Amino acid sequence: MSHGPGVVRTTCSSGSAPGAGAGAGQLGASSSEGLLDPVYPRTHAALLKVAQMVSLLIAFICVRSSLWTSYSAYSYFEVVTICNLIMILAFYLVHLFRLYRVLTCISWPLSELLHYLIGTLLLLIASMSIVAASKNYNQSQLVAGAIFGFLATFLCLASVWLSYKISCVTQSTASFPRCRRLMP
Repeated sequence: MSHGPGVVRTTCSSGSAPGAGAGAGQLGASSSEGLLDPVYPRTHAALLKVAQMVSLLIAFICVRSSLWTSYSAYSYFEVVTICNLIMILAFYLVHLFRLYRVLTCISWPLSELLHYLIGTLLLLIASMSIVAASKNYNQSQLVAGAIFGFLATFLCLASVWLSYKISCVTQSTASFPRCRRLMP
């Protein structure tokens, strides 16, 4: 009695709009169809990702435009900022194009939480190394890069808190294995 392969669809996403998930019913049916999610760019999670990407790009440009005196500290900062920028862009595109519905084998809220935990720690270390380099060389580009690096670190900490609030708290308090959006 094989019924053939089936498609499992999930509505669990840390980037979906409030009400566009499991409990939306017919209200969210028209906006949930299609490739592009028109509501996602206006959500808090999307705006936070855009702010992170902008601050990381500015921090990278500031450090890259400074004079090269300590190559190892600069290159570590550049690698961390660009890798974080690429990963945040990837998560933004996953939520924007609703790839979490197609790639159901990945727990997207958990992978986003782990990315932000590791990325925030590496970004904090990289920003502190740029602070040490800016004290030694007195370059305004390094100071600006460190400031935007710490701003990106703070924004990533906010994303860690939101990801934890979405992925872990909902799993421990929900009576059924479904995700709900806890953000206002």
